[in-house]
Amino acid sequence: MQVREVSKADALALSCQPEGHFYDRKAAQIKGAKLQKIVCAFANADGGDVYVGIADDKDQADPEKRWAGAPSMEEFNQLIQSLMELSPSPPMTLEFLRSSLSENYVLHIQVDKSQSVHQTADGTVYERKGAQSLPIREAERITALGFAKGASSYEDMQVDSADAEDVVDSDEINVFLGEYSPKTDPLDLSLNKGLIDRKTFKPKACGLLLFSNEPSVVIPKKCSVKIIRYETKEDDPERDHLGFTETIEGPLYPLIRASVERVTEIMSSINVWTTDGAKSMQYPPETLWEIVVNAVIHRDYSVSDDVQILIFDNRIEVLSPGRLPGFVSRENILDVRYARNPKIVGMLSKYKNAPNKDIGEGLNTAFQKMKEWKMRNPEILEEDNYVRVVIPHASLATPQEAIMEFLSKNTIITNKQARDITGIKSENAVKSEFYKLRDAGSIEMIPELKGNKAAWRLKAK
Repeated sequence: MQVREVSKADALALSCQPEGHFYDRKAAQIKGAKLQKIVCAFANADGGDVYVGIADDKDQADPEKRWAGAPSMEEFNQLIQSLMELSPSPPMTLEFLRSSLSENYVLHIQVDKSQSVHQTADGTVYERKGAQSLPIREAERITALGFAKGASSYEDMQVDSADAEDVVDSDEINVFLGEYSPKTDPLDLSLNKGLIDRKTFKPKACGLLLFSNEPSVVIPKKCSVKIIRYETKEDDPERDHLGFTETIEGPLYPLIRASVERVTEIMSSINVWTTDGAKSMQYPPETLWEIVVNAVIHRDYSVSDDVQILIFDNRIEVLSPGRLPGFVSRENILDVRYARNPKIVGMLSKYKNAPNKDIGEGLNTAFQKMKEWKMRNPEILEEDNYVRVVIPHASLATPQEAIMEFLSKNTIITNKQARDITGIKSENAVKSEFYKLRDAGSIEMIPELKGNKAAWRLKAK
């Protein structure tokens, strides 16, 4: 196993770092069962690092003495063996550390976020919450954790309150089969594609989501798209900013199309300042389409909430229920390929004009098209129990470039217009950009316009 030398400064930093959601340290005398609990909890959450051989603050006040470790690597064998008893084996790497603080060894266990649900040797499932490794004993919560991590998918759940006819006699399955090759019967398709259970003939969630005339009625979870219009640019809108709320329902294929069409229609009524002047809010069609498709087909349907599309005066936010599954993270989401709901993804790809025809490339297309339109990239955030994608309506150019481009096509520019085209929210921050251009001899303030009517223009050469 690898042995790595660390500097005294790094060793002290590790000895002083407080335990948290991604970090834990324990003395070398830790019992195997307790170490299992910590590693299991990290694997079932977002991953983390465990250092065995660094004492807790309460046991050793002097940071330099916390780095105690063990005199030989063999003394960790029993602890390492205990980790082999975790089921299934978590994704982790082990190494030994040494420092000038002590000749002893410290065991570093790096645990990655896992796609599976892990349990300790006694069958207990743990999850990391802040600095604690907490047991999950309720079967429902363990099942929900499996859905959240992508170890299993709600799309395969049998819905006992619904009937096979909700799938095989629906209008949408007839539309789908009208373009499907080879020609097949609705029941045969549903059985062969796993949309209906072969033994009970009860429909699965995926079959109802794809083809039921009213999925939101027959599925015991929220599964629609909610469009919310906020007439503001504020990050935290208030009730007074709420324009209206609409709910789009139906089977997934027409649900996606209707949602994008409605958002596009709403955008056309919102005027924003761009470097070309005042225009209706516009994004690359592919960007809006791919982000909505991604939110609908990769969401966690075990979470009883709708996909939400929030339309602001300067951005659109798309909220998809559920956290990023398995090994997917904000950092690698554009590079990895993972389908939380493979049956839904597969069936939608078989439509003649598939909403996900470039499977696995949707978000990459969304980002690329924003770049081609010289607009700022979307931002992907993971918050609580949903993934938020923010699509800003702002130029990719630097603030000064955007201001100068605007003035090349318009005679004057105000602070508000500059905030719109640059995406800067602060009035004072925009003033700072104006002053930089003024000091460079590029623009000048219009003397006769004062106060809230203040504006700038190109400086005459």
